[in-house]
Amino acid sequence: MKITGLLTKMITENENPIQYYLNFNEEIIIINQLLNKNIKIRFNHYQCLGCGKDKEIFAMGYCRECYFSSPYVGEWVIRPELSTAHLGKKDRDLEVETQIQLQPHVVYLANSGGLKVGVTRKSQIPTRWIDQGAEYAVKLAETQNRYDAGVIEVALKKHIADKTNYRKMLSENVPFVDLPEKKMELLDFIPEELQHFIVEDNQVTQLHYPIYAYPLAIKSVSLKKNPEFEGNLTGIKGQYLLFDNNLVFNIRSHEGFVVDLEF
Repeated sequence: MKITGLLTKMITENENPIQYYLNFNEEIIIINQLLNKNIKIRFNHYQCLGCGKDKEIFAMGYCRECYFSSPYVGEWVIRPELSTAHLGKKDRDLEVETQIQLQPHVVYLANSGGLKVGVTRKSQIPTRWIDQGAEYAVKLAETQNRYDAGVIEVALKKHIADKTNYRKMLSENVPFVDLPEKKMELLDFIPEELQHFIVEDNQVTQLHYPIYAYPLAIKSVSLKKNPEFEGNLTGIKGQYLLFDNNLVFNIRSHEGFVVDLEF
């Protein structure tokens, strides 16, 4: 069976195991049902998530022009501390930025192949943790806007990582980290004026991914370099598809790519 569609971030449901879906031209593909089956993915053309045109994707699913103009990919998306909507100042589009930035945000600790700190909208929990391939996560602070959460993250990332090492995340043996204990160790590094945002809830969320086998040696696939590949699907973690030939395919980094999917 062959289906052609635009790649966007996989939709997830936090079940045991996590359920993954691709939204292809209004047809939903249940990726979990493709496990242990041979899959071929072939690049067809580009479709920018901004303008919708067949223009080479620059980053985050957008062509170069849209990447530097769309309010959905401003620098504050990656660096929350650069948010300015709480000051009434726009970056690219104040209406969009107000809608996203001025809502509850959570600063969290996660074990994604190693300890990391991160920020996400409260409404995106646990989706954000799943997308990062976290095996465990705990809330550290909850703010009313993105800026304050970003300032807390900046203070903490002087002491722990704020990025996910995808190779460690996709390894079978993720080292154990006592998240509540680490949380207690880090609280003193939060600026005094932001201490009231700390949450007392130390409940650890555990996430279970549908994986039959991990890659023994990770070989990341880029459709720009290799427009076609195939393999037996052995697992799904984060936004990665894992194959028996040690290939790993990051759906998120291929948003804006229209592909032919055969299975």
